[in-house]
Amino acid sequence: MAESPIDVLIRWEEAGAAWRTRSLGADRAVVALCACTGEQVDELCSDDPRLLAYLAARPRSDAAAD
Repeated sequence: MAESPIDVLIRWEEAGAAWRTRSLGADRAVVALCACTGEQVDELCSDDPRLLAYLAARPRSDAAAD
């Protein structure tokens, strides 16, 4: 079973790295996956409605969850 986009972000953050939303629309999100230095090393693109809602509440890894 493939990892959900939210699971990817959680795993990324638990590894000590950072992520931030680059764009968030009604039907698509693009998230920058960054090294602990802040440099973008990968990108996550998804149309998963659960991820869109998650990012609306928490747009970056250093933002407090609502």
